[in-house]
Amino acid sequence: MGGELPPFRIMEEDMVEEVSGDGMGQVSATPAALDLIRALQAEYGPIMFHQSGGCCDGSSPMCYPQGEFIVGDTDVKLGEIGGAPVYISGPQYAAWKHTELIIDVVPGRGGMFSLDNGREVRFLTRSRVCSVPCFPFSFRGEAVS
Repeated sequence: MGGELPPFRIMEEDMVEEVSGDGMGQVSATPAALDLIRALQAEYGPIMFHQSGGCCDGSSPMCYPQGEFIVGDTDVKLGEIGGAPVYISGPQYAAWKHTELIIDVVPGRGGMFSLDNGREVRFLTRSRVCSVPCFPFSFRGEAVS
């Protein structure tokens, strides 16, 4: 696993860059996360994220090559960051639907099967309550009319 690691930066409010091009707006990324996404895409091609809901890694989004993780029937697509789709399980979305998820990078090791593993930095999901009601979604990220 190669490549230059993006520099670690502490996230500040003005460092969050909205990168969801599909208008969903419930997920965004810091510049450090976008740097790591670009590095992973250069190495692996198209990637995707699934927000883990496990007991031990609830704030770690798992990053996979696109097509190597089966999105479930109840998973919700939150949007895209750096061209990578971001999904969350339906039950976890129900609990977090009033928040914006911000994908950041911090020192550490990624999940065992996540592409950020072995780079001494890992993705981390931060959240903040939406200042306006978040857009309602159905499963698979389709807008509810």
